Amino acid sequence: MSLFRRDGARRSSPEPRVPARRPVEEVDLDSLLALVAESRGFACEFAPDGSAVTLRGSLAGDTALVVRLTGLRREAGRRTREDWPVLVSEHLAHAVATAGEQVDVCDLEEAGPLLRTRVESVDEVADLTKVVGRHLNADLVELLIVGSRPVRPEEAGCWPVPTARAIDLAIGNVRKDERLLVESIELSGTPVSRLTARSPSAATHLRWLGDYLPVPADGVLAVLPDPYTLLVHPVDGIGVVRAIERLRVHALTTDGLSPQVYWWHESRLTLIRADIVVQRGQTRLVVAPPPEFAQVLARLAV
Repeated sequence: MSLFRRDGARRSSPEPRVPARRPVEEVDLDSLLALVAESRGFACEFAPDGSAVTLRGSLAGDTALVVRLTGLRREAGRRTREDWPVLVSEHLAHAVATAGEQVDVCDLEEAGPLLRTRVESVDEVADLTKVVGRHLNADLVELLIVGSRPVRPEEAGCWPVPTARAIDLAIGNVRKDERLLVESIELSGTPVSRLTARSPSAATHLRWLGDYLPVPADGVLAVLPDPYTLLVHPVDGIGVVRAIERLRVHALTTDGLSPQVYWWHESRLTLIRADIVVQRGQTRLVVAPPPEFAQVLARLAV
């Protein structure tokens, strides 16, 4: 393995400068980066401040590939050293795979206008440590995306703002992109509102549901049959119990984003556990509402 110098060539001087001592973690990470880069057929040159590494070699053709390292260093600081080889390998592989992208995602000024969100089932995300997002609840996560792909933590780590601020920026972009189409439909006689988006960010619009239809003080029931669609029903009477059944059955038949029914109230999406049980040839719905929603049901039943 060749030796990579980060402090430039030695100067001819009767009193040579002593390079500043660097944290041992940074030195070790650079050594690992150099090792992984060479194993992939690249020669590499680190920027003097350690913010980037330039890859050159047969795999990169005649074009030098500059890989930013600020976010990688931050992510490495959150991980154990045992995670570093995989983290570095995946970071360099991702940099090579996305080299043809016209936008440098590590540059927030460049990537910011393209940031969006997409809601996914937690079970459908292979590894939550390799994406950026926030949980809407225990089984749904709102991912930060650019174009059609999720943003990686090492990319978001390059930005001069916290991840939460970047997600808020993406949410703002979603709101400016479009208004949802609102339709009134019936599910076995129960009226519901269907809101449809052109992009896979329909659930993000729950935050502005009041811009589309009246929202009672007790909120609405919501199902997310797919990333482009929302079905909602107001929580404004005891008929909400039947609505839970109709929405649950519909969500099951779509086999989409989530088969569950949720309660959207005070900017929170809470699961209303509702299981369809077959006993002795009879089908019935068994609802186990969260305590707060149970209180709402008790009040509505009076």
